[in-house]
Amino acid sequence: MFTSHAVELSEVALVNESLFNNLADDIYSKGYSVLPNALPSYLADGLYQYLQVMPEQKFDSAGTGRDDLHIVNQFVRTDEICWINGDTEIGTAWLKWTYELQQYLNRRLFLGLFSFESHFAHYAPGDFYKTHLDAFKGEANRVLSVVVYLNPQWNLDDGGELVIYLPSDTDVAQVKVTPSFATIVAFLSEDFPHEVLPATRDRYSIAGWYRLNTSQKDRVDPPK
Repeated sequence: MFTSHAVELSEVALVNESLFNNLADDIYSKGYSVLPNALPSYLADGLYQYLQVMPEQKFDSAGTGRDDLHIVNQFVRTDEICWINGDTEIGTAWLKWTYELQQYLNRRLFLGLFSFESHFAHYAPGDFYKTHLDAFKGEANRVLSVVVYLNPQWNLDDGGELVIYLPSDTDVAQVKVTPSFATIVAFLSEDFPHEVLPATRDRYSIAGWYRLNTSQKDRVDPPK
């Protein structure tokens, strides 16, 4: 099993329990969570090592929208992505961890999270993603967004921050997140506009979304 190379299963369970609890507390109290250096090391290290050998051609230009509405618009975003489907050992380990988080959040917060999708994201120097929402009010598709950063030795002057814009009734207008290694960010997808600022070096992350099941008789959602 993948985890046996790095830590005992009992240690993983303890780390995850504490991490999931902190994340759930933040989501409940303020709708978002920023946890620096929080992803368990066996996952963070494994995902980073996989990125070092991943062929460049696996990445595609990112776009907006889905299926027939999918378009590539470089005025909005200029990053490239590779979807994670569990066809590698580390991909399977990542999806197992996100499923455990899903179960925990459903027990604690009754969010009704049904499925999860995620991709690697690569921002070359100068790349950006302008202010956007991951889901729109009332559409009930993406519920919770999760981002993990895979950038060792990231300096403040490297840029590439995630900017989360907070509601007008909060004390501060925004939160800036440095994309440093193993940092986890989560936020309610409908509630927080956000953007990715340009960086001066290559910037890697995983972006993922927990979704509800809104399937109907003639339409499967989430789509396969």
